[in-house]
Amino acid sequence: MLESLDPIVLNFVYAILGGALTLFFMWLGCKLFNHLVCFNISEELAKGNIAVGLMIMGIFIGIGIALGLVIGLGLN
Repeated sequence: MLESLDPIVLNFVYAILGGALTLFFMWLGCKLFNHLVCFNISEELAKGNIAVGLMIMGIFIGIGIALGLVIGLGLN
């Protein structure tokens, strides 16, 4: 079935699914990490704790790069 699809359409499907997967895994990573640390990430961000914001940024960038590489390498 996938062989009959136009490669441009298939790339858009991969991009949409990849974006959805990336958002899901970023949400899941943040929730799991929130259970591992001894403070509430939401409360610390509301207080303006820059260190927590940088930590979450690092998580999001790492997951985004990892999933981007997986999706990009799957487009062969």
